Amino acid sequence: MSETQPDYEVRPFAGLPSEADWVALRKLVPAATATAQLNAAHSAKPVQVVTLLPDLHPAWQRADGQPVLALQSAYASADPGLDLGQALELALKAEPGNPVTSIDPGAPSPRLQDMLDLDFDFTVTVHQTFEYWKDLDPDDADMTQAIEDASKAIDPTDAVPDTPSAYWTKLGGRPYLRWSLGIEETELLDALARLQAKRQAGVVDGAKYVGAFRSLGMIIPVWELPTGTEAADLTDPLGSFRERLNKALAVGDDLSVAERRARAGLVARSVTLR
Repeated sequence: MSETQPDYEVRPFAGLPSEADWVALRKLVPAATATAQLNAAHSAKPVQVVTLLPDLHPAWQRADGQPVLALQSAYASADPGLDLGQALELALKAEPGNPVTSIDPGAPSPRLQDMLDLDFDFTVTVHQTFEYWKDLDPDDADMTQAIEDASKAIDPTDAVPDTPSAYWTKLGGRPYLRWSLGIEETELLDALARLQAKRQAGVVDGAKYVGAFRSLGMIIPVWELPTGTEAADLTDPLGSFRERLNKALAVGDDLSVAERRARAGLVARSVTLR
């Protein structure tokens, strides 16, 4: 085990394509996959990026030889970008069909940003089960049962169509929107405060802003949605909301008294995820 721990990295996914999605998949989305690609210095082969692997393994080399990288694992230092780079490097060296069982936080390794093609399109597919585990090793007879058991814990989740990094979910029978907007925290809170002061912070009629998650250098607002709202219902309303938000972001004046009061309320309802 290495005794040298990396420095704390405020935004460990900065520079990656669709940084906001990397954050969401790391912290919020239970089951999803996406495809990244190694850069030319690391073979330029595709990498399957997933939220979770069996037994919280950090990475795997599938039976077909494709490396798989899990964003939610049991191994974490102060710099997830470094941890994930090491996990990916170990996956490339693993035997086909075998997992990477552990990493050594702080051991010399490239960061994830040093290994991936940073111009490659990163498109997320949300799943309602962990069926993508079947591709790890199709001959593993125990995998079907593992998928069934793990999938029972998944809260219904889906991506909002045509809306980057916006995720609908249902918790306790109530629908919610969690939107990883990829906007710097101070700017986003100021803009949301301007909308809140005008009672324009709802993303759809009847929606209620309930707070935000703060993690990995980003803040992710959360709204409770009217009963019966599905992900497909949100595309047009979120387009309209984004227009209002962009206008609020462009305002250069100091916050008014009412807006400062609204901002204090937003900050009070922010929760930091470690």
